[in-house]
Formats: sequence, C-alpha cells, structure tokens
Amino acid sequence: MKYKDCMAYLYNSLPMYQRVGAAAYKADLSTTVALMEAMDNPQHSFKVIHVAGTNGKGSVSHILASILQEAGFRVGLYTSPHLKNFQERIRINGRIISPYYVTHFVETYKDVFDKLQPSFFEMTVAMAMHYFARKKVDIAVVEVGMGGRLDSTNVVDPLISVITNVSYDHTQFLGKTLPEIAREKAGIIKEGVPVVIGETNPETAPVFEAVAKEKHAPIIFADQLFHAKNASHTSIRRKPCMIFDIYKGEKIFMGHVISYLTGNYQLMNFQTVAAVYEQVFADAEMPLYTFKHGVSKLERTGLQGRWQQLQTRPRCIVDTGHNEAGIRCVVEQLKTLSYKKLHFVFGVVADKDLDRILPLLPKDAEYYFTRARIPRALPAEELQAKAAEYGLKGKVYPSVKNAYRSAIANAETRDLVFVGGSTFVVAEVL
Repeated sequence: MKYKDCMAYLYNSLPMYQRVGAAAYKADLSTTVALMEAMDNPQHSFKVIHVAGTNGKGSVSHILASILQEAGFRVGLYTSPHLKNFQERIRINGRIISPYYVTHFVETYKDVFDKLQPSFFEMTVAMAMHYFARKKVDIAVVEVGMGGRLDSTNVVDPLISVITNVSYDHTQFLGKTLPEIAREKAGIIKEGVPVVIGETNPETAPVFEAVAKEKHAPIIFADQLFHAKNASHTSIRRKPCMIFDIYKGEKIFMGHVISYLTGNYQLMNFQTVAAVYEQVFADAEMPLYTFKHGVSKLERTGLQGRWQQLQTRPRCIVDTGHNEAGIRCVVEQLKTLSYKKLHFVFGVVADKDLDRILPLLPKDAEYYFTRARIPRALPAEELQAKAAEYGLKGKVYPSVKNAYRSAIANAETRDLVFVGGSTFVVAEVL
C-alpha cells in the first residue's frame, strides 16, 4: 500500500469527527479497548502524562514534551487535530511518524479495522500507542481529543493527569453547563494518580475535588500556587518572544523564562506546566535550565497556530482559538496591538454556538467570511448573515486561500490581518 492510498483509506473508510462531526463520535471506549487488546495493550509499556481541557491542552502538551526532551527522555507526543499533514499527530522527540510506519501499521491491522469499524480518531490513538511502544519511548504526553471520560485516549495509565480549564465547547456531547463538562473531563482522573487543574473556577472546582477525593487522587490547582508575572514582549534575532518570571507563592520559581509563544493567554498554560513539572520531578534534582531551555526550544515539537506571526508589513497573525474562551483570549490579545485597520479572515465549523462567539468580535474590523474545505464547515453565506446580526460586516469568499489573499492585498502596510475562528481555517493558511 502506498502512503497516498493508505491515507485515502483512512479518510474515506473511517468516520472522522473533524470532517463530519457527530456521525464520527462514539460515546464509549469498547472499540478502543478492543483495538488495544488486538495489539497486546501497548499503552501500558511506557509512562504517560495525560492532558485534557477545553483550551490550552495542545500548548501544554507541546511545552511538556519539549521540557521532558531537554531532561534527556525519549518523549512521545500525541496531539490532534493536525494542521498540515496527518503525521504531525504522532511524534517522538519532535520527529513525526514516518509514512512507512503509517502504511505498515494500517496494512498489519486492516482486518482488525474492517472487523471493529473504528473511527478515525480511535485508529489514530491505536497507531500512536503502538508506535510509542515499538520505539520504546520513556514517556509520552498524550492530549485528549474531546472531553475525557469517553475519549479514546482514556485507556492509558498516567503518571499524572492534567486538566487545563473548562469552558463551553462540544456541548452537544459534553453537557450544557460547566459542571457537566467538568464531570466529563474529570473522567481522566485515575485512582491514586495526581491531577493538576490549570485554572480554578468556582463552578467546576467542586466537581474536580469530589472526583479526586473519590479516586484518592492528590489534586493541585496550578493557579493557586504558581503565578506568571512581569511579562514583556521583545524580539530575539528578529523573532518575536515573551519574557516572564514564574513565582510559587511569593518566591521566584523560574526567572527570565523566554518563550516564542507570544500570546498573553499562554501565561496561564505556563503556570499549569510549572505545577506539572514540580510534580513529575519532585523526587529528582532537576536543574532550572531544563525547564527554561525546554520552553525556549519549543519549535522542535512542531507547535503552530498559536498567535503565530506569518509576516510583517502588513502584519499577519493566525490563531486556532475557536470557542468562546479561545475567541475571548484572541480579542483581548488584539487589543494589545497597534494597527491602522483590522482585516479579519473568519470561518467556523457548523456546530459552534455563534451567539456566544460573535458578540465578542470587534465591530470595527473588515471581515472576510469563508469556510474550510471540510464537510463540517459552516457555509460562508450563513456565517455572514449571522454575523450581520451582531454588526459585523464583510464579504463572502469561496475559499480560505481566496479570503486570505484578498485580505493581504487589501491591507496597507500598517494594517493587521488576523486569521482565525477555526483550526481548519488556520491550517489552510499555513
């Protein structure tokens, strides 16, 4: 099987949530469990850090992977969705899985797939666990796809569990209220395994505390212990960066941390990472440079699409924030920038609650309404009509490529072009 044919089989034969939505969602773990058993349960042969949360779980996963690699470990990293190509989802020490391994895995287990009829995501998780086991990683950072309790990744036995935060997203599957969503995410908390919660919320904290108590799991609220302060923005070798300090209580924990993730919202993620770092290395005398060098070398893990600047004059920034909390962070970050006019390339998937998102967006921007090349994307004409109800004005463009090129062409030197609303819109621009 050629790699091209292999990918066609995966995309066309296995239902993929990112493309088709609810039709690919399975509310149980039985198929994943059966897949793991068919492979002799590879997920039990290495240590795991399991990362869930509405926002920030991808950034936290990449940051942790880079720090662990800096500490000398052989580190697996599983994330989703991919931006440019499928192989991005599965990495070891930053290197993506090879096309050969993907095709060999599919050929080896195709009969199992035909029998069990897994979703695309279930198959991908199985591939990652198989790959990490065969390549003998020391530890893997595994990002939850959706929720936690019923997510296919929830077959691992983690060293530590992480839940970054809880906001409204995928409410048709996870629940209509924050406590309901928190209950689903708390499903990754395991018996006796420490759990780090990134952000304290009075609506969700009692849920996490109750589940942790039931599971006899030590619980740490990162933002109650760690604080990222004194952030400033500069550039090093013409590359934008952010420099900040992390405090534990009133004492400095890590000083002068340099990050090329420049979104201010990342500071909360770094607090979460600091809490995880302290737990993982509690019994080891790990030098401070392990943390700081790991953060500063984050590009080796391949993280993209987080307040990423693509060009200057006009400046263009892309960000994958796509739910209420994510869009709120994007809008707050936009307010910190100086520009003459904002050109906003915007597309969403059809199941987003636009009544929560659209009121947050700046009314003085020129919008370029578009849709990504996936069945799940909301038609641009519908998005334009809904946006008009909230005073957002702009034209419809037939493709992301067309919208982006038009925005760049229309923008003057001191203008700002922003691309967002959907991971898949950002992916097409990248």
